[in-house]
Amino acid sequence: MSKQRVIFCDFDGTITVNDNIVAIMKHFQPEGWDTLVNQVISKEITIREGVGRMFALLPTSRRQEVVDYAIGNVTIRSGFRELLDYCKQEDILFLVTSGGIDFFVYPVLSSFAIPKENIYCNASDFSGSHIRILWPHTCDAECDNDCGMCKTRIIRSYPREKYERIMIGDSVTDFAGAKLADTVFARSHLIELCQELGLNYYPFEDFHDVIKRLEEMKVREL
Repeated sequence: MSKQRVIFCDFDGTITVNDNIVAIMKHFQPEGWDTLVNQVISKEITIREGVGRMFALLPTSRRQEVVDYAIGNVTIRSGFRELLDYCKQEDILFLVTSGGIDFFVYPVLSSFAIPKENIYCNASDFSGSHIRILWPHTCDAECDNDCGMCKTRIIRSYPREKYERIMIGDSVTDFAGAKLADTVFARSHLIELCQELGLNYYPFEDFHDVIKRLEEMKVREL
């Protein structure tokens, strides 16, 4: 009996062309944001700490500006809607596993046929003086990376014995998850990691590339 295929797809820099968290910070320029970004990329601080501290630099009085910019600045990578159609046609479970924040992830994805329960991301609290990020999907006992939104926790809930696990991503938030996937579709920094560790990966520019490769993988299995 063949395994159920499941895709774990990153949002920032993957579904979207740009990294939305970095774009927000570049636009609003709170003092110290660039140092925090560099510390996350170099792994001096954890993703959860870095993202939490970045948004804590933004006052909630600018909430509407931040939300409007985050949603309005997004460009969806070519072929995304076609990939969703392909997954539906081929009975591939499609999950969004995002280190992004609910106030832009949900609105951006609302025009696509993705059930809300299949979207995993961080949450936000605007009730105080500055934006506070909440972490509904933190690391469990099997992960000590302090991910914030722990992709490995989500992936491990789909056991290898039953599922063919496919990851699509581009950067530091995808590193740990890529090590658990059977196949990785990689862009940017994630390509370097896959090469370094000898992971089974394919580079891609847009989702048409992903569809083409998934179709080739299906043919090989027949």
